[in-house]
Amino acid sequence: MSEIPKQISSGRAGMLSLSIKERTALYAAYLPFVKRGGLFIPTNRPYQMGDQVYMLLTLMDDPNKLPISGKVVWITPAGAQGNRQQGIGVQFEDNEGSSTVRGKIEGILGNAMKSTRHTHTL
Repeated sequence: MSEIPKQISSGRAGMLSLSIKERTALYAAYLPFVKRGGLFIPTNRPYQMGDQVYMLLTLMDDPNKLPISGKVVWITPAGAQGNRQQGIGVQFEDNEGSSTVRGKIEGILGNAMKSTRHTHTL
């Protein structure tokens, strides 16, 4: 029986703070095509695929900071084609906190999720 190799990560964790005050900015940052959802986070810090990331997320006018964690599944380097913003895409972990945040994001976006407008990743 063959074993599936595990993805190796640098194991480096990072804490990021992200405040999204506008619905259009949330639409551009949300990654609905990623299993369990995720967010694009503009950053010039160096990350590798699989790195663990911890975020404090503020959505719209909600004064509460939502703690959420995930792993890097997307990297847009500096100078990317199409003048894309440098940053990382973080896939939410499979836990209750992440499900709550995903529900809040999708509730705010509503029908906008069906839009074909460009985002930070696609």
